[in-house]
Amino acid sequence: MTTTEEPTARTYADLVEKDRVAGRLYTDPDIFQEEMKRIFYKTWVWVAHESEIPEAGSFKTTQVGDQPVIVTRDRKGNFNTLLNRCRHRGATVCDQRSGKANGFTCPYHNWSYALDGRLRGIPYPDGYEGVVDKKDFPLQTLRTESYLGMIWATFDQDIEPLEDFLGDAKIWMERFFKQSNGFPTKVIGVHKFRFKGNWKIQLENTTDGYHFPMVHKSWMASVDAETADMMSFMDDPTAETHALGNGHSVAIMAAAHADLDVDDGTEEIQPRFQHLVDELAAAGESPERIRRYMRSMHGCGFNLNTFPNVAMSSSFFRVLIPLSVDETEIWHMALGMDGGPESINRERLRIHEHFQGPFGFGSPDDAEGWIRVQIGAGGNPNMPILVNRGEGREYTTEEGWPTSHVTDETGMREAYAMWKKMMSND
Repeated sequence: MTTTEEPTARTYADLVEKDRVAGRLYTDPDIFQEEMKRIFYKTWVWVAHESEIPEAGSFKTTQVGDQPVIVTRDRKGNFNTLLNRCRHRGATVCDQRSGKANGFTCPYHNWSYALDGRLRGIPYPDGYEGVVDKKDFPLQTLRTESYLGMIWATFDQDIEPLEDFLGDAKIWMERFFKQSNGFPTKVIGVHKFRFKGNWKIQLENTTDGYHFPMVHKSWMASVDAETADMMSFMDDPTAETHALGNGHSVAIMAAAHADLDVDDGTEEIQPRFQHLVDELAAAGESPERIRRYMRSMHGCGFNLNTFPNVAMSSSFFRVLIPLSVDETEIWHMALGMDGGPESINRERLRIHEHFQGPFGFGSPDDAEGWIRVQIGAGGNPNMPILVNRGEGREYTTEEGWPTSHVTDETGMREAYAMWKKMMSND
């Protein structure tokens, strides 16, 4: 397949083999456009957490693929995802990142819409008598469903239910949200940045344990010995990656924290958290509750990648938004407890900033690697990208999950198998 040939589902499928993918997947703008049509417009795409739109009238703007959308909570408490495009002349009807509103009014000709997308009003309507019936011109509405507070949307009205799509990822989502210790989860901060690279490079990174000790040496050197030891998983046989189906995977770095309900009592509380222990004890919290809080400070111990655009990682969400074949926007969303001790939330935010924040150790190092991959792939787009690490030692668990060590590329192979499936469908 060359850039001058007419692409087909068959030729797209040929770009992905079990152990390698074509470098052109990162560099070909035609492939990018087909990914929008065949993947981002045809599957469930994560758009919001319920805490971001907490009450009637709350909204946020984001994208599904390259399409601008508004996610709202209407007067009945329902979640809606609306294409951010006026039905009159196509202007966007909302340009704020988030807020609260009674509805949306296009600034061009003032056509106004309800929170559920219904067309409410048209200025000077006499010119439309017998031409426009308001019920026929709502904002385009995407199918929207939520699970455990996570909201997904899709342009495909006939797609399988969200919970069927998530499949075995739901098990790990349930474990992820245990770190909120019985309180509702809330987003407590968002760090957004862009890098000059293809969206799939970042998708790979979240399930790539192999890079961690090399790329994040500076972070490892900046933390206490107990934290560094917790993240020294290269030779840990309990550190595994499971392929969960439908492109989803989970990379377990700290197995002792993969299920916070399981505690054998042997893990010592790190001395750096002693000030929090003292504060919580003074507030009357039980020793058992304090221990649970302190163990949850480390997050969930794994990265859950859900195809195609959101990861639940440690104690934050990582959202990828494809902008073009060689540019991607990343949102790192720090999480806390809604109603839990604010001292814990503040400490979690500091931990998040230390690694994922704009002046942290993790994000800049990761982005440097992603950019280098994009530049290198452009050097010879026909040379394959290898995703074969651990293929020879991969095995299947009793749950039916292909599994290998966390440094292996099992998760990437799962994501590309889903990519191949979706890109092969006409």
